[in-house]
Amino acid sequence: MANLPLSQPASQQDTRWKSILDPVIACPLINGQLLENLKIVAGNNTINHGLGRPLVGFIVIRNSGATSIGDNQAINATPALTLTLTSNGTSTVSLWVF
Repeated sequence: MANLPLSQPASQQDTRWKSILDPVIACPLINGQLLENLKIVAGNNTINHGLGRPLVGFIVIRNSGATSIGDNQAINATPALTLTLTSNGTSTVSLWVF
């Protein structure tokens, strides 16, 4: 990763910092949120992701059970608002949604 320019005139720092930080800020993974302690049951589970925009993806951060969790967005009627997961059992999970 590039170092932020600290020893340049302020006008040049702004331009250089912007070129370094804009790709980081634009990364969808960074612009997400943590959903904690969601109760998942066997079958389809619809979860409000709260992003206010279409979901790009999710990462399972914690899974309290020995369950498999998968994406079932193909049946999701409101992808801008919700995430549809399918599970083979009951579990409590935490997800990073982005």
